[in-house]
Amino acid sequence: MPSNSSRLYPPLPARLYGVWFRHMRVYTRNLLSNGLPPFLEPLIFLGGIGLGLGHYVEEMNGVPYIEFLAAGLLMTSAMFTAAFECSFGTFIRLEFDKVYDGMLAAPMSVTDLIVGEILWAGTKGLFFSCTVLVIVGSFGLVPFPQSLLTPLVGFLTGVMFATLSLLVSSFVKNINHFNFYFTGLLSPMFFFSGVVFPLENLPPAVRPIAEIVPLTHSVRLVRHLVGWKWTGTAVLDLGYILVFSGVFGFLAVARLKKRLIH
Repeated sequence: MPSNSSRLYPPLPARLYGVWFRHMRVYTRNLLSNGLPPFLEPLIFLGGIGLGLGHYVEEMNGVPYIEFLAAGLLMTSAMFTAAFECSFGTFIRLEFDKVYDGMLAAPMSVTDLIVGEILWAGTKGLFFSCTVLVIVGSFGLVPFPQSLLTPLVGFLTGVMFATLSLLVSSFVKNINHFNFYFTGLLSPMFFFSGVVFPLENLPPAVRPIAEIVPLTHSVRLVRHLVGWKWTGTAVLDLGYILVFSGVFGFLAVARLKKRLIH
């Protein structure tokens, strides 16, 4: 005889899809204003830094500097869009719009809600990695066909930073406090994760810190893909992303569950 939960709750994929679909519908209502800035920012950086600095730095790790930079920017677009979605976006839905109160009135749990948020952020990471890939690929800055797999890393990067951002959101009481997260953590991570220059150029004392931050492993995994050089380091980078997402996702669910059910 089926249990009460099996009669009341739809299948898990349907519950997660419900959260994902709701966010997708809201986001695409203003697709141009929502999607254009995260799409243009890495391209502006690529043009301003890659073309300008490229006149002085001809090669980096054996490839033209603008190509080196383009590979890293595929992941920064995924990082920033997922982080913004699950920090400012989550806080607004939680505290101002009270969206979660209505969603939890449906047959779904808090865990379903948070996992759906993470999957939506991962989808945005995939989408923006793909759009940036189309642009840089059209200029021949990344090789094909191996670079076609990079949006999958973009999805994993979006998931990873969604879990981190949700955990941060569980502590934040004032929306302005997210400025510390973006300015104090994500912006420095952009410059010290192998995006702009190789980690080998960092002082020895700083390199262990660079290995701890999550963006390092996404960028290095993408460089393995576009260079078609698979080593044991690539496996370790993938393992780091999966473990980080699992641990921080668990902590985010636990923290937000206490905040949503009070």
